[in-house]
Amino acid sequence: MDLLNNLALGFGVAFTLTNVLYAFAGAVLGTLIGVLPGLGPVATIAMLLPSVYALDATPALIMLAGIYYGAQYGGSTTAILINVPGEASSVVTAIDGYKMARKGRAGPALASAGLGSFFAGCVGTLVIAAFAPPLTELAFKFGPAEYFSLMALGLIGAVVLASGSLVKAIAMIILGLLLGQVNTDVISGVPRYSFDIPELTDGIDFVAIAMGVFGFGEIIANLSKPAEHREVFTRDVKGLWPSAQDFKDMTPAVLRGTALGSILGVLPGGGALLSSFASYTLEKKTRGRPGEVPFGEGNIRGVAGPESANNAGAQTSFIPMLTLGIPPNAVMALMVGAMTIKGIQPGPQVMTSDPQLFWGLIASMWVGNLMLIILNLPLIGIWIKLLTVPYRILYPAILAFCCIGLYTLNNNNFDVFVGALFGFVGLAFYKLGCEPAPLLLGFILGPMMEENLRRALLLSRGDWSTFVTRPLSAGLLIAAVLMIVIVSLPAIKSKREEAFQDAD
Repeated sequence: MDLLNNLALGFGVAFTLTNVLYAFAGAVLGTLIGVLPGLGPVATIAMLLPSVYALDATPALIMLAGIYYGAQYGGSTTAILINVPGEASSVVTAIDGYKMARKGRAGPALASAGLGSFFAGCVGTLVIAAFAPPLTELAFKFGPAEYFSLMALGLIGAVVLASGSLVKAIAMIILGLLLGQVNTDVISGVPRYSFDIPELTDGIDFVAIAMGVFGFGEIIANLSKPAEHREVFTRDVKGLWPSAQDFKDMTPAVLRGTALGSILGVLPGGGALLSSFASYTLEKKTRGRPGEVPFGEGNIRGVAGPESANNAGAQTSFIPMLTLGIPPNAVMALMVGAMTIKGIQPGPQVMTSDPQLFWGLIASMWVGNLMLIILNLPLIGIWIKLLTVPYRILYPAILAFCCIGLYTLNNNNFDVFVGALFGFVGLAFYKLGCEPAPLLLGFILGPMMEENLRRALLLSRGDWSTFVTRPLSAGLLIAAVLMIVIVSLPAIKSKREEAFQDAD
């Protein structure tokens, strides 16, 4: 009964004209940046963080959330039609989706991606509504020791589940933790690592790092690539509705992808990207019907499964952020940043102190998913026309927008210079093949970890055993150690590398 009352409150908030308009703006913008290669939701949300200052908390978070799950829809469009994943989580969709487009089946490929995404998005939102309240109740039992152990588990999970090299992921986390130390000491009030630069006494601005690494860095990296002329299958997009056989093939894949994405989205380092990779690997291992098109040659399950998984994963990654205040991936780290800007402390108290924000955000996801299915299938031609915008016009405009956004943070040139500096750092990461997302997680969680560590030691009078004598804290630390041990096993290590190679 409580769940129905809470959802009724949420829909009451979500259906106000202002919030519907911001959900629509987020959905449109999300689809747009999903369609345009090289612009992911992380870069876009980082660019829009300065605008959060001017908005109320609820419409701001509804819009940012819409951008995140909207990008999952848009990314599949370019992956299927021109073999260029607009979003990282659509990399695996391109494998079979593009082959279907080449065979004149772009319509069913786009429809299976859109319908699978819609179903998974709705289920993912239902999972949040059902599981967030009990998790919030559990979170109230957390003390400083438990929070420290949970964050340690989160960072280790982010390393283990990150794509690519483990060593590079660890290096990114450590760099993020070190950058988070540039601030004023919480207990003594003394500035540290600020090099007598007044602007650094409050720490490096989170928006400047995010916009620099993901905004400027992405732009420079994309401009360094040669322009690729690919065939766009706009004329072949007819007969959108899949056949009866297509529905039979895709339905189990959608159900498996939704279940897998809903679970993996909650894990630290999870979310849309990991879910889509795992779903494609699972579909390849699952026996299909006799005479089915092989994977890699245009199998509809290779489109429906990963697209369902990435949308379910995108939705359920809100659970740890909303209930525990722990971001499981880079986008959720930005959402934590947006909540902090609005003076909201992410964590279990949000549900009790601001239920309209909490349930309004969850209800808006249903509204947003409905808008996205309408935006993506009938209006497919409009999105494809956007691909004809030359990079030389698009990227300078984005760069100017980034600089204006950074300047308006504190009306100070210093933030623009910091953003530009981290733009070159982001380019270096790109050239070295380093995934920058763990850096953001380290930067956000570092100061929170330090604060909880010191608070736990103050309460225990300097006794380090408090972390292993408290059952919840000990359990989380054991889970972290087990995660390290399991990923170190040769068989698991090779399987992990194989899973990520499958999606390359």
